[in-house]
Amino acid sequence: MTLSTVPYAIVVEDDPIIMMATSYILEEAGFRIYEAYDGDEAVRMLDEKWESTILLFSDVDMPGSMNGFALARYVAERWPLIEIVIASGHQSPKEGDMPAKATFVTKPFNQRMIHEHLQEILPDEDKPEPLKTAV
Repeated sequence: MTLSTVPYAIVVEDDPIIMMATSYILEEAGFRIYEAYDGDEAVRMLDEKWESTILLFSDVDMPGSMNGFALARYVAERWPLIEIVIASGHQSPKEGDMPAKATFVTKPFNQRMIHEHLQEILPDEDKPEPLKTAV
């Protein structure tokens, strides 16, 4: 895999510690990372970087005009090829919260959980690299 073929993920998280941990997990899985602290910033990034982005990984509760569920619905409608993972330790999705293609993980999560989740949802050409370390 050359640097130009490395897929990008957008991590949307307002907690800096969780942002760092999530970004690290996805980098270990072979992604380059764009970071956004709310849904509005993520949409602005996607307006420019959607062609290189294959994954949106977002928290539910965050500042801005939309929560993670609303962001997931917007991204699924506007950029249907981007895979979507929503995470929360406080809320579980209710009927209609998430688009059909989005998946949900419960916080706290770890590297192995996310790696296995990505193995299930990503197409073969975008599956994560084998784990180098277990965090």
